[in-house]
Amino acid sequence: MSGILIGDRIKSDIQNNSVILYMKGNAEMPQCGFSAVVVQILKNLNVPFKAVDVLVDPETRQGIKDFSNWPTIPQLYVKGEFIGGCDIIREMFDNGELKTLMTEKGVL
Repeated sequence: MSGILIGDRIKSDIQNNSVILYMKGNAEMPQCGFSAVVVQILKNLNVPFKAVDVLVDPETRQGIKDFSNWPTIPQLYVKGEFIGGCDIIREMFDNGELKTLMTEKGVL
């Protein structure tokens, strides 16, 4: 029963936030290097985002993995679309695709 509820909450959060990052820790104090990299990239681009700390809620930590069918954290969503984890975000940032995506989605 709670699995349905967590999925609904995640879906709602993703729909109601233009940019949302499921991460370990928070934007001010990431608790893993991969989360820190993605936060730094988003801050570098001046992208406003909501951070969800999966460490404070094990149900959310597993729920987001099930929701996206993606095994790792962090996970970035832009305008309801799953973009990827740290390696994908870093690659997109390095080649300019992330800035283009954020501009096209109306986030920048």
